[in-house]
Amino acid sequence: MNDGNPDIRKVGVVGCGLMGSGIAEVFARSGLHTLVHEVDKAALDSGRERIGRSLARAVERGRLTPEQLERVEASLAFTTDLEDFADRDLAIEAVPEIEDLKVGVFTTLDRVVQRTDALFASNTSSIPIMKLGAATSRPGQVMGLHFFNPVPVLDLVELVPSLLTDDSAWTRMRHFVSTVLGRHVIVSQDRAGFVVNSLLVPYLLSAIRMFESGFAVAHDIDEGMVRGCGHPMGPLALVDHIGLDTTLAVAESLYAEFREPHYAPPPLLSRMVQAGNTGRKSGRGFYTYPTAASR
Repeated sequence: MNDGNPDIRKVGVVGCGLMGSGIAEVFARSGLHTLVHEVDKAALDSGRERIGRSLARAVERGRLTPEQLERVEASLAFTTDLEDFADRDLAIEAVPEIEDLKVGVFTTLDRVVQRTDALFASNTSSIPIMKLGAATSRPGQVMGLHFFNPVPVLDLVELVPSLLTDDSAWTRMRHFVSTVLGRHVIVSQDRAGFVVNSLLVPYLLSAIRMFESGFAVAHDIDEGMVRGCGHPMGPLALVDHIGLDTTLAVAESLYAEFREPHYAPPPLLSRMVQAGNTGRKSGRGFYTYPTAASR
């Protein structure tokens, strides 16, 4: 279990939404004591239920035994108070893609976490790690750790050091992710979008522009890429899965950094987000989905 990197035993996850809950599950399944934070009891209960449903599916599919489930559940703890992160060896934030919000989390973690060589990470997909590290008194221990949804299934993690990240911290984190978590690591420079989103987002935005122009309907665009290019999911269905709001935030960050037209969000994407049509999580995006209330 956690014998590959004995100096990281207690981890904290700030945020228990779609990504945070998946990260917390992966940590707990790796034998780490995992403390999960949310802003209030309602959000915490929702995140706890999300993790529970995912673990139940893993048991149903034979990926987790009932005995392993008990150990995983015993490894999980939940809180609404970031002060409880004082004893963490590693803390990762997975809050919404809002720069001020993430900076505030790092400022608090820097004050709260007592271990002087504790590692700090962000699951951001677009915000510069340098800005987040600068919110702390120990930027050398801050780096990006970008997981992919669904986290328990997809084994890729982008490791993103900033110009200020210490080599020793980077080495510890890479060893932890590859050995303890058993994830495949790729390394990116600290540029908006990193490796995957820098390539993926222009493709998704092109599909939205094609739909917006009336060139083809959503189903045909997606079928073209699934059946013609062997993609597991079409681009518009993928945007719904990621979340239109998240896609918009990443596109805006990429455009702000590079000022290249193919990163500019199409007007339709902005309007859909303004209307609350954010994809699967809202029940409506480029397609419609059953909401939690209707299931």
